[in-house]
Amino acid sequence: MGSPVQQPDGPPTEIDLSRPSAARVYDYFLGGAHNFEIDRQLADQIAAMTPNLPATMWAGREFLRRTVRVLLDAGIDQFLDIGSGIPTVGNVHEVAQAANPKARVVYVDIDPVAVAHSRELLAGDDLTGVIHGDLRDPARILAEARRLGLLDFDRPLGILLAGVVHFVPDADRPADIMATLRAAAAPGSHLVISHSTFEDQPQEMLDAQRLSARTSTEITLRSRAEITGFFGDWTILEPGVVHMELWRPESPSDVVADAQRFGAFGAVARLDRTAG
Repeated sequence: MGSPVQQPDGPPTEIDLSRPSAARVYDYFLGGAHNFEIDRQLADQIAAMTPNLPATMWAGREFLRRTVRVLLDAGIDQFLDIGSGIPTVGNVHEVAQAANPKARVVYVDIDPVAVAHSRELLAGDDLTGVIHGDLRDPARILAEARRLGLLDFDRPLGILLAGVVHFVPDADRPADIMATLRAAAAPGSHLVISHSTFEDQPQEMLDAQRLSARTSTEITLRSRAEITGFFGDWTILEPGVVHMELWRPESPSDVVADAQRFGAFGAVARLDRTAG
């Protein structure tokens, strides 16, 4: 089984601690240990402006955890997690290897800070790998994943895209990106997507989302129909493309009355042998 995530003795080498990192801010919101004071200060400022954001991040992490367990139950034992950030609390290899100690995971992120932290955290774990990659170049991600030798693309694979496709603007042709990833998968593979939406959202939430246009990580909000299209002709599992908290909750108490407040849809699809 892979090595557990531990409190870091210090930052990875060549990491600039004079500026906060989006990956470490996310880690802080999730209760992880791989963040520093400058990250916590920014996180507290963000939380003061958007009090719902930490809960939204937790909802996204819980959605990912549930989907990984469903994929494990379907026999999936290898995962390609694109846009993984720092593998912090409830990370994919932790969840997967708790059920199957031989499960393999390849993490991919565009943020060099997240990649550096991930490589240091996972050093010595021969069942996990880390790639510095951009979702907008899926062919390179696939080539790097094959080069690592951890994943067998002739066998069913879990492709995880949790909270990342909405960072790809329409100009970068996200549908083509998704088609490239789907085409690389063997029958029996599963695709997981969670994605921010404008549907069912109050105006103040839309205004807050649009603030992302001022950053280097602008979010493109999309409709349920657009998000559904990213699954191509794969079979979408029940309950379909729904607000994240409504995707197979483990108990009725896990569902809040206003699940739409998290502003994101989630779904899982399977490649059947008759699909293209």
